[in-house]
Amino acid sequence: MFVGVCQTPEILGDVEAALDVVHDFARRADGVDLLVFPECFLQGYLVTANHVREHALSADLRLALRPTVVLGMIERRARGFANTAVVLHGGRTVGAYRKTFLTRGERIFGAGDDYPVFDCAGVRFGINICFDAQYPRAAAAVAERGARLLVHPAQNMMRRDRALHWQSRHNELRRRRVLETGMWLAAADVTGSRGATHLGLGPTVVMNPSGEVVATVPAGVVGMAVAEVR
Repeated sequence: MFVGVCQTPEILGDVEAALDVVHDFARRADGVDLLVFPECFLQGYLVTANHVREHALSADLRLALRPTVVLGMIERRARGFANTAVVLHGGRTVGAYRKTFLTRGERIFGAGDDYPVFDCAGVRFGINICFDAQYPRAAAAVAERGARLLVHPAQNMMRRDRALHWQSRHNELRRRRVLETGMWLAAADVTGSRGATHLGLGPTVVMNPSGEVVATVPAGVVGMAVAEVR
């Protein structure tokens, strides 16, 4: 199975512009079976009450896409909101994972309580979202369901000093989860800046079960990295 991880610009509150980016990557993803986008990419990761309430959508999406896609979004649910990654196959939502471990700034979301797995091109995968990587049991729960690949939508747009401090540490955390579980990992993140205060440095990577980075998009570059998961 070939997985493509997409390093995108940050787009806030413009679903049409975000979908243009999704379709552009999908058109260029020749031979890719699974395409991964960052955390909350569809509406932009801004967890203020106004942004979430204005832009949240149902997770039942229908898009004209060929590859299977994991797309981060802000989901509107019957009893609130969730930080969600939907899985689209044949252009329709076939499942979703809701972020389990929320940061203190994400109190507007309800936490997920399940770790569904999905099959694509002969490879089973599950999902952790961004801060979930801090917790071994989130990755372990995916591995226990027979997954070979851990998909990891992330959004590390941070204040500039924190972005520089954490730049290499994100992959250190991901590597720990890989070595603990024996899974591959495919992480998609954002790059660029938000005004003068915030910076996104990724990293967007694919790691093998030995914790080695086998494909990556350089910091500051919008692009896609592709690797074969065996």
